[in-house]
Amino acid sequence: MTEIMVIGGGVAGAAAALGLHKAGFDVTVYEAHPDTGADIGAFLTLASNGMRALAQLDAAAPVAELGFPLTEMSVLDEAGQELAAMPLGEADHPLTRYRCLRRAELGAALRREVGRRGIPIRHGARLTGLVESAGGVTATFADGSSARTELAVGADGLNSTVRALLDPDQPGPEYAGQRVCYGYTTDYAPLGEASHRITMLRGSGAAFGYACSPSGETFWFARVPGPPVAADELARTTPAQWREHLLPLLCPDRTPAADIVAATAERLMVTNAQHLRPGGRWHRGRTVLIGDAAHAASPATGQGASMALEDAVVLAKALREAGPSTDALTRYELLRRPRAEQNIATSAQLTANRTNTPPPPTPSTRPPRDSARPASRTDEELLRLLDWQTPLPAPGQEG
Repeated sequence: MTEIMVIGGGVAGAAAALGLHKAGFDVTVYEAHPDTGADIGAFLTLASNGMRALAQLDAAAPVAELGFPLTEMSVLDEAGQELAAMPLGEADHPLTRYRCLRRAELGAALRREVGRRGIPIRHGARLTGLVESAGGVTATFADGSSARTELAVGADGLNSTVRALLDPDQPGPEYAGQRVCYGYTTDYAPLGEASHRITMLRGSGAAFGYACSPSGETFWFARVPGPPVAADELARTTPAQWREHLLPLLCPDRTPAADIVAATAERLMVTNAQHLRPGGRWHRGRTVLIGDAAHAASPATGQGASMALEDAVVLAKALREAGPSTDALTRYELLRRPRAEQNIATSAQLTANRTNTPPPPTPSTRPPRDSARPASRTDEELLRLLDWQTPLPAPGQEG
């Protein structure tokens, strides 16, 4: 049985392990963190396309038990007037609805599935090197250990060590022009707000969004244009100080944003939005990248996790059909790169609209497809691509 190593035990890595195991490979996950992986405390919206991908990995049901569903989106201006209201994703079935949940919850649920299926996860394995030789790849780790495999999958996120080893000349993550604040409060919920709706505010000082859980907890984020926050400032600034920084940006608007932030106590965190420029190397020899390691986008579209889940399905299908070969990795890249880079471009444009900074260009050699449609909307081509029983399109028939 072909052995495959997955570097990274987060959302992308756990999903890749599930897909590769289902495809019949002998998989081991190597995670740098000593126990359950990184928990940055932020939440995410898992879109319908992500839930569909999970269904192909037989993992949608446990994820659907987490968080709460979102079936509607409302958009308000700075005066609190509704600009748009629309259904969100595929709300007709519990396993295809958008879900709002903490990233740590999603990662933990997928790792539980990995463990339940008998896939080994080795914690505390921080990658330091990858060397390819005849028929395989040898990985070395910070503790002095090593492991050999027939294929290495880099699923180690935005600051991927695998990506840096794969292509040392490739630029790393870049600041996308916004700081992103995440918070939770049980002390304030906008009057009459439905638990199945996410509300987006086009505020004058920040882009803001919130959703209220059935238990009365308000999840919120704010995307604030400006220079990046230095690492030492991130470490020393308290939630109260971030709150006092945010409130003057939100108070001029006649929306619930300022009241929500004012009611938030300690559960408030800040990060710099970052992305990768399109056009980087995704694979070489017997090593391949998926998820944020390959195509991290700024969070404006909310598609990062869903894109990683799609990657996991398509990579597993490509390897199932062609084995651990360059042809399979090339096939995976050809099928995934246009959609993933479209998401980078769309998210960057949404960010640039608020920051007056130009988005990174999409390489002209790989133009994005479906540019008139949001990346979260499924179509017939995507459904066929994700369907586990449907073979991948032959070369030249990508659509």
